Amino acid sequence: MDNVFVNKWSSQLKKGTLSFIVLNVLKDNEYYGYELIEKVKHDTKIEIAEGTFYPLMNRLKKDGFVESNWVEQKSGIPRKYYKLTKQGEVILVKMKDYWISMSATIQKLF
Repeated sequence: MDNVFVNKWSSQLKKGTLSFIVLNVLKDNEYYGYELIEKVKHDTKIEIAEGTFYPLMNRLKKDGFVESNWVEQKSGIPRKYYKLTKQGEVILVKMKDYWISMSATIQKLF
């Protein structure tokens, strides 16, 4: 029973922070979809399924935090690259401030 609860809780925690993580990764560079998934995995050890990633990117794009463009490749199919917008930069700063505040509050409990 305890493992079931922890697994559900950790899944919700990951889901709730995924936007913050992706925006953070995009702050310094633009990435195409698969490359962004791999970068998040490398930097955080968090696995993102494509079925989670692309709907998230569509939401971030709809909210105006991310924009995308197709880039032709010398060989193979075009890749869709994602980058942070000015609005995304602003919201990322707000998210970071909130994260720092929340982390400090939680750390006090320990």
